[in-house]
Parts: sequence; C-alpha cells; structure tokens
Amino acid sequence: MSKMYGRQCVGSQINDNINVEFEKVPAMKNGICQRCNQASQAFLPNKERYCRNCIGLGRICENDYLYRNQNSKKYDSLPNGGLTWRGKLTEAQEKVSRELIQSFVDKKDHLVHAVTGAGKTEMLFGVIKECLKQGKRVAIATPRIDVVDELYPRFCEAFACAEIGKYHGREFHEPDDEQFIICTTHQLLKFYRAFDLLVIDEVDSFPFHEDPVLHFGAQQAAKVSGSRFYLTATPDENLLKRAKSHKIGYSLLNRRFHGGLLPVPKNQFYLRPFISKNKLHPKLKAQVEKIIKTKKPLLVFIPRVAQLPAYHQIFKKNFSDLKIDSVHAADKKRQEKVLRFRNQELDILLTTTILERGVTFKSVQVIVVAADDGIYNTPSLVQIAGRVGRNKNDRSGLVLFCYHRYTKSLREANYQIRKMNR
Repeated sequence: MSKMYGRQCVGSQINDNINVEFEKVPAMKNGICQRCNQASQAFLPNKERYCRNCIGLGRICENDYLYRNQNSKKYDSLPNGGLTWRGKLTEAQEKVSRELIQSFVDKKDHLVHAVTGAGKTEMLFGVIKECLKQGKRVAIATPRIDVVDELYPRFCEAFACAEIGKYHGREFHEPDDEQFIICTTHQLLKFYRAFDLLVIDEVDSFPFHEDPVLHFGAQQAAKVSGSRFYLTATPDENLLKRAKSHKIGYSLLNRRFHGGLLPVPKNQFYLRPFISKNKLHPKLKAQVEKIIKTKKPLLVFIPRVAQLPAYHQIFKKNFSDLKIDSVHAADKKRQEKVLRFRNQELDILLTTTILERGVTFKSVQVIVVAADDGIYNTPSLVQIAGRVGRNKNDRSGLVLFCYHRYTKSLREANYQIRKMNR
C-alpha cells in the first residue's frame, strides 16, 4: 500500500516497498532545480551539475528525475470534520472563522492579520472541520520546529477523531498519507499538488519570510484549485497590498482572545555593557530581581548564540538559588528544555530568537538584552512582546527592551503595538 499520496522524491529515495505509479519529470530544466526553483551552480567531480539549495532533502543532479505521485486519494468524510473541541469562539473570532470558511468554499487565498494571542489556532478549527468533512486534505506549515511541537498536541486534542501527521527535521519516521498534516515549511518541498487547504502560520517568520525556496515549496504543495491561508501578526507590504487590491481575502483582529490589550514594552537605555567582569549591569540585575519576587517565569532573549554561555554563567553566579538554563536552535536538548520551562521546572530560560513566536508560557515575563542588535527586526520585537499577557487570568506583565541605541526597529515595534491597542 502506498504512503506517498501527493509526495515527490528523487529516484534514489524509491525502494521496492513503494508500490505506486509515479509521474516522472526531469529534476532540472535549463539548470533550474524543479524541486526548489533555484539555479544550480555546483558541480560534482564528474562535471555533473547538482543543486545545493535543497540538498538536505536528497541530492538532485541534472540527469536525475523527480517522481511525483499524482494519483488522487479519496479520503473518508469525517463526521463533524473530526472536530471534538467544545469551546466557544468570541464574536470577533467567529467572524474571522466565517470569513475563512467562505474563502475556502470560494477557493480563494486569505490573509489573517491578528495580534499575538488573538486565538488564531482556534479560529482555524471551523475551516479545517469543513475541509475534513468534505473528504479533502489540509496542511498547517510553520517555519519553526518549536511551533510545530506546540501546535500538534493542541490540534490532536481538538480533532481527536482525525489522524494527524507531524513532520519536521528533528523527528524521522516513514511518511504516511494522513488527511491532516502539521509540518515545517521545509517539509512542503516533499509535496506536489497535495493539499486542498494549506495554512502558513507565522508567514513573516525566519526562515520562511525571505527564502524563495520555501515560498516556491508552499506554492507547489497546494493543489491548483486549493486555497492558501497566511497567518501573522506582522504582515509584510506585499501581503497587505494583495489584500487591499482584493486579490486575496483579508481578516483583521486587533484584540486578544480574552479581550485584553497587548503589553506595551518598557524601554530602558544602557550606557555601559550589559555584562562586564562576570557581573550583570546593576540596572539589569535589579529588573531580574524584581521579576523573581513575583515568582513568575522569566524568558531572557540574547541576540547571538556565541553570547549565551557567558550570560548563562553570569546569571547562574548572580542567581545561584534559581533553576536557570539556555537554549538555541542547534541545541540537542532544545525540546526538552522548552518543555521544562513550560512545566515551570525552570525559573529563567535564556534563549535566542527561536522562541520569539508561536510558543505560549503561562504568566511569562520577558527581557530582551541588546534589543538594538540587528538580529531583531520590527516583526520579531512585536512577536517577542506578544509572549506576555496571553493568559486570561493574567493579562499584564513585563516586556523590557534593553538597548544602547534606540533603533528604527525598536521605534516601529513600539508604534505597532500601541496602534493595535487603539
């Protein structure tokens, strides 16, 4: 039995256990890779051209073929679309939910422009229910592994009667042909014309935002007649322009699910270094101590991976009675550490931008060290601020931007947050 519906792969990935008819297409045309749509400039020792842009998914050479399974599978119509969630949307969320269902029925793309903590996940339930009820296929793709790991259990609980597949680069298992898939945007390059509904969550996030390979993968993964939905709190000018010209649908929600406002950041100027001679700057130390007294978890953003060990050591020295750890994208214990922080087994977690979005921690407080670093653009600062105040019983909290220089990104992030609060 095939588990390859809607998938594409190179010849070396096909084995005797795969019993299906594939459409066979040249893997390169005029030096352009047909999987990622990028020019192939690299050569093997035998002078054969190959693509380095998507080599992580299996090497493609100019004389290779891509094998695409275009056989259609009819999925069973799930009663109530597999939805078992019994919660209730707010009036504003319900309006967005109806707009999404209408765009899906009309086979139209759609942008959801909603503040952090608006309840975008729950607003998707209605349209996914409609898709699965019709026996159609849906995928939710997001740029970050951490967000996949966050979304998967939530959707499994909400759609307990649906089989949901989870795919990202840190968990390997043989592909299946689930009707509902949650994956990273990189995984979409393994699909071709597979989904009736494709949702790109956090569409403004690195690495998806400025990566033409991932954008091409998203275009190719959806069926020609399918719909693509884009979710973000900080849409770029291109998406807004398409929405204003009515080329795609548009929904705006500028209130959180609990009706509260976004926490407005506190901006703090520093003249001297944040750390020096194994000590924290007195102002920064005072802020940390203030948060510790509230007994709330603290997420501290550090701009560079190379800086994490020094900050980690100094924090442990200054706050020796607290449970402190650090995490970054290449950390092998990344998922374990994030889970420990979520379960409140850590008091302070030092992190890079990998936790800037898509993750929820109860009553968390946030400090951004060196918020003027170039790694933080306006969307990332808005998203970081959005980690705070997401609990309906704890709607406020501290977001502290520490800087040496008040940058354009800081100014625009503060402006956007205040604008959405009007």
